[in-house]
Amino acid sequence: METSVETSVETQLVELSIGGMTCASCAARIEKKLNRMEGVEATVNYATEKAKVSYPAAIAVSDLIATVVRTGYTAEEPPPPDPGPAAPAGGGAEEGTARRDPVLAALRQRLLVSALLSAPVVLLAMVPSLQFDNWQWLSLTLAAPVVVWGGLPFHRATWTNLSHGTATMDTLVSIGTLTAFLWSVWALFFGDAGMTGMRHGFDLTVGRENGSSSIYLEVAAGVVTFILLGRYLEARSKRKAGAALRALLELGAKDVAVLRGGTEVRVPVGELRVGDRFVVRPGETVATDGTVVEGASAVDRSMLTGESVPVDVTVGDAVTGATINAGGRLLVEATRVGADTQLARMARLVEDAQNGKAEVQRLADRVSGIFVPIVLLVALGTLVGWLLTTDDITASFTAAVAVLIVACPCALGLATPTALMVGTGRGAQLGILIKGPEVLESTRRVDTVVLDKTGTVTTGRMTLTDVYAADGTDDKELLRLAGALEHSSEHPIARAIATGAAERAGELPAPESFTALPGRGVEGVVEGRTVFVGRGVELPAGLAAAKEAAEAEGRTAVVVAWDGEARGVLTVADALKDTSAEAVRRLRALGLRPVLLTGDNRVVAESVAARVGIAAEDVYAEVLPEEKVDVVKRLQAEGRSVAMVGDGVNDAAALATADLGLAMGTGTDAAIEAGDLTLVRGDLRVAADAIRLSRRTLATIKGNLFWAFGYNVAAVPLAAAGLLNPMIAGAAMAFSSVFVVTNSLRLRSFT
Repeated sequence: METSVETSVETQLVELSIGGMTCASCAARIEKKLNRMEGVEATVNYATEKAKVSYPAAIAVSDLIATVVRTGYTAEEPPPPDPGPAAPAGGGAEEGTARRDPVLAALRQRLLVSALLSAPVVLLAMVPSLQFDNWQWLSLTLAAPVVVWGGLPFHRATWTNLSHGTATMDTLVSIGTLTAFLWSVWALFFGDAGMTGMRHGFDLTVGRENGSSSIYLEVAAGVVTFILLGRYLEARSKRKAGAALRALLELGAKDVAVLRGGTEVRVPVGELRVGDRFVVRPGETVATDGTVVEGASAVDRSMLTGESVPVDVTVGDAVTGATINAGGRLLVEATRVGADTQLARMARLVEDAQNGKAEVQRLADRVSGIFVPIVLLVALGTLVGWLLTTDDITASFTAAVAVLIVACPCALGLATPTALMVGTGRGAQLGILIKGPEVLESTRRVDTVVLDKTGTVTTGRMTLTDVYAADGTDDKELLRLAGALEHSSEHPIARAIATGAAERAGELPAPESFTALPGRGVEGVVEGRTVFVGRGVELPAGLAAAKEAAEAEGRTAVVVAWDGEARGVLTVADALKDTSAEAVRRLRALGLRPVLLTGDNRVVAESVAARVGIAAEDVYAEVLPEEKVDVVKRLQAEGRSVAMVGDGVNDAAALATADLGLAMGTGTDAAIEAGDLTLVRGDLRVAADAIRLSRRTLATIKGNLFWAFGYNVAAVPLAAAGLLNPMIAGAAMAFSSVFVVTNSLRLRSFT
């Protein structure tokens, strides 16, 4: 893995972990402060909680961290370089996850305690028939810990923001709840609200005598609880930084059998050096990039290149780390280790793509920078205006409190997480996992969908497709003899033939002898006949035509012969998923242009594309992992908004680069973590459902935000004019929250 600090002639590049951000405006503030430093160019990503900073050699990393700290947040220095190829990034990410888990648990505890204490306070205030003598003192006892302890994160953030001359939604929550609470305490101890027999009344307007007898504890406690709920839901949905990298690196081998003095010694893969020779047995993972110096085998590279057919390798051929040895024993000489391997380079691609992804600032966060100061000024103006016109301190404070309470952005805090919660819950029932709210806006804009072939449009497994028998040869006999011989081979094509033969011809006989012919096939004696399965045998005209036709369609043709005469041709291919053609039709119906992207050859790719309804000009074949990212970027440069559907490690970087990444849940963890949406069932038709659900969820969020802002815009002037009693303001605020939740619940009916 590459170190966290990269050095060039003029500038250095460092990645910092940022803590303490509560909204996208925090990221913008940090970015602005860093970019004010001479020679510094910074990008702060709220979703990944990272800052990528380019800075001159004259500035130290500690200076950058100090700037972030002065802004009111925390930053961590990069970990020291480690020569091991997998441990540092994986371990670091795990440690980061462990650090975040206690924070989420503490937030959950704060929410549950606050909800438990707030429920009776709200019920007592809003249902007069439940009010008993001295009920107000019980409300104070229950509400105090909610406002002080439950709202502590908001109060702390408000103090930090105010000390740096800024205000956020936390500021309104803190000031509004504290004002309502302190006013209630004053009314209880110094006004008439603490008298035995006091009952809460509902007045539509601000009266000049009712201020000292009114308490707003249910507003203070309820707002804190609702906003805590929103924060908890948001924290649960935020993706964990580094998860894609960890999934990538975990694909690599953990230890390796190295030849030392002619003896095999098992050592951790981090101890491998260039020039070391190591053994790879059948089924084992190749430890690092190298060259075969002894042996021959078939290597499954589909996890890295997307090729559906394993590649035969022999002495002198290159092999790549993290690929699987599917055949014989190999002795490999290491040519690249650690950060230089293809796997490590792919990990860096994913890292760069995720850090470079545009930050999506939610509408509530963008507007709050203007909305919050305006509300505070309106509340102050209301207080001064009422004092000047009425000279009534009680009525003036009551009207000002009404402004703060009615403007508390409870609905704003619930607009996104409630819709997201219902939408993702419904999605889970349909086999769709949505990573977070930042994903949704991308679904509205996408106009092109790039489909990986292997494992996405096709099954990713070699399957016996057709049987062509020579004249006078029975199909079942052809399958029995070929399948019996191939059953002894570990090659994926051989396994496909053996499995298909057993399904179609029944129980297979055991071969009397078996010999692997590297690069040609296999040979052996079955039921007294010398059988050959492979290639290189002269065929009669009929079989030759069948073989050519199969290969023209992208299938692999295998010749079967016995007693020196060709008896038939078997074809195998990466089978097309039954639902792929329908899925492409559904994607087109959503206004999306499908594109096929694969590491396979063009003949295979165009054959698959034709069968599912994708035009030949929209096929990109023989594409390496790095080139997959280039294809996505090329489409984006043409002005297209690109969605990518894939399932392999080779797709992870492209999934992260695309405007919208859809990962097949049947694929690798790396692809799933890099994607924005995960399709659990592995059915491509679900991709269309995922985009529809995401668009519907986004529309619901926008509707919620429109209502929340519209409510504030309409209610604040009414409160300032004294037409809303704070109790009514609290009820109106509660209704806005109920409306938002109810609107979100409509997503449960999505089909």
